[in-house]
Amino acid sequence: MSQDNLIKLECTACKTVNYHSSKNKKTLKSRLEMKKFCKQCKKHEGHKETK
Repeated sequence: MSQDNLIKLECTACKTVNYHSSKNKKTLKSRLEMKKFCKQCKKHEGHKETK
């Protein structure tokens, strides 16, 4: 996995970075958003891609 394809996913509720993932930046131009489990909030919240 190359470094330029790695992204960080941040919780929209508590703003903590919980996950790291990769994406193909040539095909996906917009920011990634998905629902994942937040360890701080202890529930499923929306996670958005950060810089």
